[in-house]
Amino acid sequence: MVNPAYAQRMARYNRWQNESLYGAADRLSDSERRSDRGAFFKSIHGTLSHILWGDGQWMSRFEQLERPPGSIQESIALFPDWDDLKAKRVAMDKRIVAWADGLKDEWLASDVSWFSGAMQKDVTKPAWEVTVHLFNHQTHHRGQVHAMLTQAGGKPYDTDLFVMPE
Repeated sequence: MVNPAYAQRMARYNRWQNESLYGAADRLSDSERRSDRGAFFKSIHGTLSHILWGDGQWMSRFEQLERPPGSIQESIALFPDWDDLKAKRVAMDKRIVAWADGLKDEWLASDVSWFSGAMQKDVTKPAWEVTVHLFNHQTHHRGQVHAMLTQAGGKPYDTDLFVMPE
């Protein structure tokens, strides 16, 4: 099982990496960010939109707040305006850090239940496992964005956790 310190470290890593990717993407034109680059969610913008949507899904389950609308397929178009997407990303990263800072071992040892739209059924999983999934999902798709940015001439930061500034 993971502990609160793991979630706190990963929440800060998430924020740092998002600052990197959004900073590099900000230097591209809107058409370059929206260009279909052959990734699962097609473009840099679409993939970043999906990551934010996914974070909103998980945080709504963890904090019992309103979940973002739409499905996985619709998530790529949920935040069509670049500046709005950036602002919502910053707000979500603050939310994730605050959530991680308030985590208790007892919550991580409990279960989380929700209706999965992807699976079309009710699901219950250990909270520690879905916490790991939250960060794994982000990392997976940020890797795709990192590759697309690099192909587009962008210069995002290194992704190694151990080089993250304290």
